[in-house]
Amino acid sequence: MVAEFKGSPGDPTAGDSYVPARGNGGYHVESYELDLDYRVNSNRLSGKATITAVATQALSRVSFDLAGLRVTKVYVNGRRAARYTHRSGKLHVWPASTIVDGGEFVVDVQYSGNPAPIDSPWGELGWEELTEGVIVASQPSGAATWFPCNDHPGDKAHYRITITTDSPYYVVANGRLVSRRTKASRTSWVYDQAAPMATYLATVQIGRYDVLELASSPVPMRGVLPAAQVREFRSDFGRQQNMMQLFTRLFGPYPFGSYTVVVTDDPLEIPLEAQGISVFGSNHVDGRRGAERLVAHELAHQWFGNSLTPASWRHIWLNEGFACYAEWLWSEASGGLSATQQVTRAYNRLKGLDQDLVLSDPGPDLMFDDRLYKRGAITLHVLRQLLGDDPFFELLRTWTRRYRHGSVTTDAFISLAAEFCGDWVALRGLFSVWLNFPELPALPRAGRRR
Repeated sequence: MVAEFKGSPGDPTAGDSYVPARGNGGYHVESYELDLDYRVNSNRLSGKATITAVATQALSRVSFDLAGLRVTKVYVNGRRAARYTHRSGKLHVWPASTIVDGGEFVVDVQYSGNPAPIDSPWGELGWEELTEGVIVASQPSGAATWFPCNDHPGDKAHYRITITTDSPYYVVANGRLVSRRTKASRTSWVYDQAAPMATYLATVQIGRYDVLELASSPVPMRGVLPAAQVREFRSDFGRQQNMMQLFTRLFGPYPFGSYTVVVTDDPLEIPLEAQGISVFGSNHVDGRRGAERLVAHELAHQWFGNSLTPASWRHIWLNEGFACYAEWLWSEASGGLSATQQVTRAYNRLKGLDQDLVLSDPGPDLMFDDRLYKRGAITLHVLRQLLGDDPFFELLRTWTRRYRHGSVTTDAFISLAAEFCGDWVALRGLFSVWLNFPELPALPRAGRRR
């Protein structure tokens, strides 16, 4: 039996070169406890964050990411901080005494304001008002719009999130709903996410929603959505249980306790993944399964991206290439185009586009480029041809088991693939041309190696 992976093959305390303004060194966060009070009509958020962390070096100062909100009090280990400064999206805290290397410490931050998304090269990110409610979409660097954090994908922690808001609204956050208490016109919701989670996957969704229980096996699944969309939703997401059964067979056990799909009353440009949750816009519900490939894509992220999180953003193809390939596996299993046909179609499109993307290190400008998704998926199919179906899917199941709830790198995947391939020269050549060079390699003949 392979032990559960708990560490990171990279350095989670170093800043990420793709998002240099986020992430802080010197410590690893163990848990975030967030107690939030939110007024929907005035978009007013008051919060207290309790951050428990372990120092990876002696610290005379601790820094967190927090943007657009006003800090009112800071304590370290129960004592008022000697001083703190908050500017340019960074909260710097000086404790009354130096934190020793390896020492556990607790920072309490009280803050408030009108949360808003931040502008980024990838659009607006973070806490955003809807027509009626809230959506939080933080990938890759929007978590700091609603709580102080070490906003780095490799620093995963436990979360307990309490949200108190107006009673007509339903609240979804990550993890298990521990309690729901109504007092007068306000309701407090408490969610606990025990599995380690990256900051960009933490979310709060608030709206006038109904709840549908969709399935209890192989894991509990539910939909949270406006009542007017229920009929179309049942058609569009009617085969999600079959997807879950397929993916648990191909990828291994679903990594979390349940799965929730939220549909907002507003349209969204693209669906969004969070840990244990996917969020779709009203435009993705048409009653004709028009967005079914996206349903498969977001579900697959629960394995690839949420349980197995990139140690840094340069490894994003391990999220998006795998989720895109899951779309093609679902198409193949559900009577649509085979994975080979999908590969041929995607490859022919890529041939006509610029050849300037390096999959293993795309750079921040191209990290969400559709070519990365498609080329990553094609790479996996070429690997499947080299290994054969049985070794390939055993590789994927071993990948998700060995690094369950951990952080991953491209090198780690290549090393694991070598355990399933007797031809190291061919394997090394495959990964070299598909991952490390911008030119699109020729597709090998299907079935060349089985």
